[in-house]
Amino acid sequence: MTSEENPSQRVIGHAGSYEKGVARRQEILERAAQVFRERGADGTSLRRIAAMIGVSHAALLHYFDSREQLLVAVYEHEESQRPHREGDSSSTVDVLVEAAMLNAGVPGMVELYTTLVASALAAEGTPSNEFFSARFARIREELTRRFTEEQAAGRLRDDVEPADMAALLIAASDGLQIQWLLEPSVELERTLGTFAVLLAPTS
Repeated sequence: MTSEENPSQRVIGHAGSYEKGVARRQEILERAAQVFRERGADGTSLRRIAAMIGVSHAALLHYFDSREQLLVAVYEHEESQRPHREGDSSSTVDVLVEAAMLNAGVPGMVELYTTLVASALAAEGTPSNEFFSARFARIREELTRRFTEEQAAGRLRDDVEPADMAALLIAASDGLQIQWLLEPSVELERTLGTFAVLLAPTS
């Protein structure tokens, strides 16, 4: 649920052949995102999703081959709206904390994320499996790069491998957000912020 850089621009589903079709697909994604922000994914069928967002089942099938593909496209669309953090001087931990708090502001999207990650584990080659495998690899790479730079600048302890820190913080952020869904009293910001203390230079 972290979002340190813009997701891949590869279109999930079908983009539409003409400008009008591209705009129509965008409209469908925005309507679907609003529904999921308010209600979550909750196992709703593709036909039911079409009714909820006010389009025909055939219109959805024109752009998306399956419910899973639509859900992945909705999540990618929402994540792509986040500001690009390249060149940001904030610490990596601060960026992670900010991303988690933004997620907490739209609990329907956190639920959608957990639903899709579970689907990604079920089988290889599915839309969610391909999307999240690439996404996790991209985020680990970006965090590893940032941690390496912070170590070199003396802002981060140097006795831990950057790649290990990247994987651990992603796991912590995702896991805490799931705990927060189950128990809203979990202090996301404070708990994730503890990593800034744990990773501070030791001398």
